Amino acid sequence: ETVGQLGYPGIVVLMFLESSFFPFPSEVVMPPAGYLAAKGKMSIGLSIFCGILGSILGALFNYLLAAKWGRELLIKYGRYFFLKESALVKAERFFQNHGHISTFIGRLLPGIRQYISLPAGLLRMPIIPFIIFTGLGSGIWVTILTYIGFFFGNNQALVKKYLNETTLILILFCS
Repeated sequence: ETVGQLGYPGIVVLMFLESSFFPFPSEVVMPPAGYLAAKGKMSIGLSIFCGILGSILGALFNYLLAAKWGRELLIKYGRYFFLKESALVKAERFFQNHGHISTFIGRLLPGIRQYISLPAGLLRMPIIPFIIFTGLGSGIWVTILTYIGFFFGNNQALVKKYLNETTLILILFCS
């Protein structure tokens, strides 16, 4: 109901929140949008576009925070957002070793997708590749979620089943 009431701008805002460090799951945004598309109340293409746009904007928010205020601020206040210094060091090391592909893959993994932008900003990854890889990774995730809602949105048990299976497949694929 919330996605239907807020419409496309709501998708952008909610996916912005999901992609920034605010704990908000994309699983409560995109499947309902897909379901509404199946009912003819929203456009599936526009829903996916808005989901990707919101994801990119939220990722850019994190990127810019990390690039502008840097490591010290993240270490000092990150604990309030469940970001420990040890996790930051690991993310930086991973990002340095695996380059731009880590941004793409990170957008597909739960628990990482919200934070992969921080090491990109800290290490000042060039902004255009950052947007491209973020958009590609987010695009896959948003599209999957939307189509799960499109095909199974009237059956919450099937939505949950396919969300769990898809997440597991993506984790295995990205390993």
